[in-house]
Amino acid sequence: MQKIRVLVVDDHPIVRDGVCSLLALTPDIDVVGEAANGIESLEAVRKLIPDVVLMDTAMHIMGGLEATRRIHKEFPGTKVLAFTQYDDKEYVFPIIESGACGFVSKTAAASELATAIRFVYRGDSFLSPSVARLLVNNYQQAVSMVRINDPYEQLTDREREILKLLAEEHTTQEIADMLAVSPKTVQGHRTNLMAKLDIHTRTDLVKYALRKGIITP
Repeated sequence: MQKIRVLVVDDHPIVRDGVCSLLALTPDIDVVGEAANGIESLEAVRKLIPDVVLMDTAMHIMGGLEATRRIHKEFPGTKVLAFTQYDDKEYVFPIIESGACGFVSKTAAASELATAIRFVYRGDSFLSPSVARLLVNNYQQAVSMVRINDPYEQLTDREREILKLLAEEHTTQEIADMLAVSPKTVQGHRTNLMAKLDIHTRTDLVKYALRKGIITP
């Protein structure tokens, strides 16, 4: 059985020793080296060519962020798994943007750590549950902000309905007949929705509906 070659990087000897001892009990993982900072990790990667680097993020001399960025650029075949006690977005997002394939907490169980190493070795990603929740929450907040800033979200259901029918080139009278309202009511909704969307012509309204996927070409 081919073992996964792992380099453990952490500036606390007691942490490195503990991690190495835990991983030594995992039959498919082989700890091939240790490093105490980012500079040492780069030297070790050049020498040992590990499959996975278990990288602490907060270290002296050169931190895990810069080391991860350089490993990702210089040694694309080596996967970096961030290993830290911090799981807030100020730490999570930068390390992922730097090229880390996963993020596992130092409070994780030994089985979770081994699973994370296997995941990134296979080319998959791995996130501790707390980090996964953080990313989901951040995505939901971003979507909410987009919706708040999207004029389309300010339209009423009836205005959206009339927008679609107008974009499909139905006349005011046809729309009034379909919705069982007066042409004056349709015209009022048309005026309101075009003001909210800052659209001034029928042609621009059709283009907008196409961009939004409200109608298809």
